[in-house]
Amino acid sequence: MEYKATLLQHEDIERMLTRIAHQIIEKNHGTDRLCLIGVRTRGIPLARRLSERIAAIEGVSVPVGELDITLYRDDLSTVARIPWVYGSKVDFDIEGRTVVLVDDVLFTGRTARAALDAVMELGRPAKIQLCVLIDRGHSELPIRANFVGKNIPTSLDEAIAVRLTETDDEDAVKIYRK
Repeated sequence: MEYKATLLQHEDIERMLTRIAHQIIEKNHGTDRLCLIGVRTRGIPLARRLSERIAAIEGVSVPVGELDITLYRDDLSTVARIPWVYGSKVDFDIEGRTVVLVDDVLFTGRTARAALDAVMELGRPAKIQLCVLIDRGHSELPIRANFVGKNIPTSLDEAIAVRLTETDDEDAVKIYRK
């Protein structure tokens, strides 16, 4: 892939996460029965950062879980002959809670669909909301995010790479040509 540009840097991502944290609190009228579940890989550190911001704003700790959607993907046979499964870590009951699924990029909607299936196997939440740092368009399913850091329209010959210090040693959103 050919590097095109850096679209967002650390400060931009931090501002977006602060804004999203406020939106989550406002939409849900506080934090009662709220939890965040990050989709592996980059959704997990984003969910943790959002939880920290919500705690700073509301003074309440919101639980964070980790979701591995590998076995729920509709393209599992094309990903790898033997897929690597990390497993989910959700150490709290989601029954009757508002679950905010957190991911880095919304593209076709297929990852979000797999995440919905995985969450429903954990229990029956009161509602599920989707939060993404970047919505790049091209949805193939009737899925849209409740909370979006930034809409970045892209062509199909482009790729968006979200990089986070927890996984990539830097905070940035970059665009590449395939």
